[in-house]
Amino acid sequence: MSVLSFGTMTIGGRDRFQHMGTLGVAETARMLDICSEAGVTVIDTADMYSFGGSEEILGEALEGGRRQRFAIVSKVFMRVGQGPHDIGLSRKHILESCEGSLRRLRTDYLDVYMCHEPDQFVPVEETLRAFDDLVSQGKVRHIACSNHSAWHVMKALAAAERHSFPRYIAHQVNYSLLARDVEHEMAPMGLDQGVGLMAWSPLHFGLLSGKFRRDARPSETRLNQLDAPGTVDLERLYRIVDVLIAIGRDRNVSAAQVALNWVMHKPAVDTVIIGARNEEQLRDNLAAAGWRLTNEEMARLDEVSATPEPYPYWHQHKFGIERNPRLPAVRA
Repeated sequence: MSVLSFGTMTIGGRDRFQHMGTLGVAETARMLDICSEAGVTVIDTADMYSFGGSEEILGEALEGGRRQRFAIVSKVFMRVGQGPHDIGLSRKHILESCEGSLRRLRTDYLDVYMCHEPDQFVPVEETLRAFDDLVSQGKVRHIACSNHSAWHVMKALAAAERHSFPRYIAHQVNYSLLARDVEHEMAPMGLDQGVGLMAWSPLHFGLLSGKFRRDARPSETRLNQLDAPGTVDLERLYRIVDVLIAIGRDRNVSAAQVALNWVMHKPAVDTVIIGARNEEQLRDNLAAAGWRLTNEEMARLDEVSATPEPYPYWHQHKFGIERNPRLPAVRA
């Protein structure tokens, strides 16, 4: 798996997704070629991006020999119709959604098929059995999950072991200098259980791109249309951006590259998903893989973005540190 993956939410632009990006077939094909030249081997998509439009355009752009250059990750769970079975992780929805994604992507198989969210109305065994059938049929190579809590993942791993089903090979999580929640349970769980970590929104919907500063905010932004995940402490954001800009100035790189570099080099992270609305953004993001922050620069960013450690971790690390050391992924 390449250290950077190409995210496709900016492809299509149907309905509310127009605010994410409106890349068409020719532009997407060009983006894929640029990614391939830079060593990117993973494409991340989902059936609900542009309500199927992203997969349709991506499928057309992958023709002409591009398909074999990439591992394709797609997802299932989100509502894709008005019917009662057009959402979730039931056997019916998973099997029908997989066929739809394969058709739109013009491919015979998905390299990774991922639960976009957990479904607490469907037994995890039903979900895993449907995935097992897709793997047996050769339509899916591996399975994974996204936006799950650690206990959801552990429950699925236990069920997979108990019934000899395929196990999740990766979990996709929101991880950035502004969103470090995963460091308390998700990242340590992944390291312990051998479940890879795919980081989404490493620039936190553009807030860490360097365009949002104390004295400036772009008039056109996805945040005007889509709420950023979680509650953003603006003062904390500005402190982080100040350090990003300072390090970027010293290294002659963009603040966005600095923010991406920080996520890329966290110990639990296997790949960071980047998206771009144009070639300039893509090339700048890809350049983040060509250099590395020093330990001192990583420490500066750790410190400025640190948040209080929640219970029970502060207790474990204050009173039981001899037997419960902080893992590298969660060191402040």
